[in-house]
Amino acid sequence: MSLNIKPIGDRVVVEAAAAEEKTASGIIIPDTAKEKPQRGTIVAVGNGKVDEPLTVKVGDQVLYGKYAGTEITYEGKEYLIMRESDVYAVL
Repeated sequence: MSLNIKPIGDRVVVEAAAAEEKTASGIIIPDTAKEKPQRGTIVAVGNGKVDEPLTVKVGDQVLYGKYAGTEITYEGKEYLIMRESDVYAVL
């Protein structure tokens, strides 16, 4: 996936995964009760800090904090820009 956004420093751009539509038992979740997803795919990365190169790369599936990053809309899609330190794990 090619994205024309180039984050600065240790920031990454994440495309959030879709929110769950059903629970494990099959109950449909209404839009008002859905939680923000905490998983997504990295679509762009910055250059990192001088003494700390980035450990994530484009295409990685990651877990991040519920309120991490800044939400942006670019070409009709929702993205999050966050620091690499807001990413908790690579799946």
